[in-house]
Amino acid sequence: MTPGKSGPLFGAHPQRTGRVNEEGYETIPWRILLIDDDIEVHPLTELIFRNYTFEGRPLAFVSGFSGRDARRLIRDFPDTAVMLLDVMMETDSSGLDVVRYIRDEVKNSFVRIILRTGQAGQVPEAKVVEEYDINDYKDKSSLSHQMLITSMTSCLRSFRDLHILNSTREGLNKIILGAANFFEYRSLSQLASGILTQLVALISYDNGLSCNAATECFAATTKRGNLNIYAAYGLYEAHVGRPVAEVTPVEVMELVEAARSSRSSLFSAHHYLGYFTTQGGFENLIYLKGRRPLSKTDQDLINVFSVNIASAFENLFLNREVLNTQKSVTFTLGEVIEARSGDTGQHVRRVAESSRRLAALAKLPAREVDLLWMASPMHDLGKIGIPDHILNKPGRLDEAEWEVIRTHPDIGQRILSGSDQEVIRAGAIIASQHHEKWDGSGYPLGLAGERIHIFARITALVDVFDALAHIRPYKEAWPLERIVELFTRESGHHFDPRLMALFLENINEFLEIQQAFRDGVVIPGGVDPID
Repeated sequence: MTPGKSGPLFGAHPQRTGRVNEEGYETIPWRILLIDDDIEVHPLTELIFRNYTFEGRPLAFVSGFSGRDARRLIRDFPDTAVMLLDVMMETDSSGLDVVRYIRDEVKNSFVRIILRTGQAGQVPEAKVVEEYDINDYKDKSSLSHQMLITSMTSCLRSFRDLHILNSTREGLNKIILGAANFFEYRSLSQLASGILTQLVALISYDNGLSCNAATECFAATTKRGNLNIYAAYGLYEAHVGRPVAEVTPVEVMELVEAARSSRSSLFSAHHYLGYFTTQGGFENLIYLKGRRPLSKTDQDLINVFSVNIASAFENLFLNREVLNTQKSVTFTLGEVIEARSGDTGQHVRRVAESSRRLAALAKLPAREVDLLWMASPMHDLGKIGIPDHILNKPGRLDEAEWEVIRTHPDIGQRILSGSDQEVIRAGAIIASQHHEKWDGSGYPLGLAGERIHIFARITALVDVFDALAHIRPYKEAWPLERIVELFTRESGHHFDPRLMALFLENINEFLEIQQAFRDGVVIPGGVDPID
């Protein structure tokens, strides 16, 4: 009997509603496609497996009655574990044609196929097993209750093992591809977010981890004596910046304290608590709670991945030390030069912060924004070679004195050139080009337009703004209206017109920087981009 599409079972696609086990976790059923044109086979087969479970998971049957149904259902449900497939339906070879379709066209090599026939002699069993990628071939008339259960168990075990192998392979690929990115991150929050994302991607949904509203994931580090959350997904997202002890339940804190006490990463049934330290003594934690218990494969992959996490944290903190040292050197150099000019170190900080903000508005990559922030304080380093009587002259300079002043870009470039440090090389470019003008009338090389490095174009604009806005030995501070008038006039002449437009559109942000770093106010370093 071949029921039509209006038949009682056709199209009944049950959702894989799981059972709740003793630990309170939902167990997702194994999906089984039952394809047979004999309608009586369907309820009988489901009755046989009514109380059956494999690894604590029941079966969820989806019925079809033809080769056409089988093709559609395997497309709709690619996660099918086992297909019970009749050989003869619309045609004598319907079942075999479905097998070819699944393996050759859909390229689904995971679903296990039990081929069943009511006419065993029609197609020799040896030929079917040899030529078709099936897992069992049974004669319906001789297929007992126990034989069907045994065959189902064997297929489910094979399906599970294939997925474990594939998950391991994909997981290792993700570790190789994803971990490389960790060494490019320049802030703890970026690194932690990347680690959490990769850990979640590493473990598939069916294996238990998924950072969503029902799952808890966070990263924490020691800061001023507290263990604070600095990146999170799901339930902990609203608690970034707060101490772990204030927002986690007792069982999580017990796991945290156990990891800190043993100075090692820990697993419980459905929790992972990664513990990592750096040479500088910082403690870093990665916490994830799975939707279901973590399998042995999950734990093995996480342990492999943890090696990369530890290396990434160590690399980040070492880079932070290098960057902080470079920042200290460049800012100190800039402040020393400005002190010779009778200005305060706040000019250097204002230029640095304003350069960083304008670079961000110009959509420079984050790495270049930070690089400019550290290099811009060296823009006037060449003034170290200018005599004090010229540098600090209260009145206007004569032509000879101007010729001396105009040598400071070359002096700065010579001092900074030849270094293999990226920050110093950037400083050399800025020192050399920050007096070039967009229309080519600047010095020392007469560069024009985009031949002037964007670092120098940005620094030049904010440097002039700051110089005009504050008292210098040779001038009074200009009012904002006069500065804006000059800038509007010089757009496309002295200054890059695109950068000038961005600056004027967002001038309130630059006024806030002026206020935050006003003369006489000591603000230690501003906002560090690597924090």
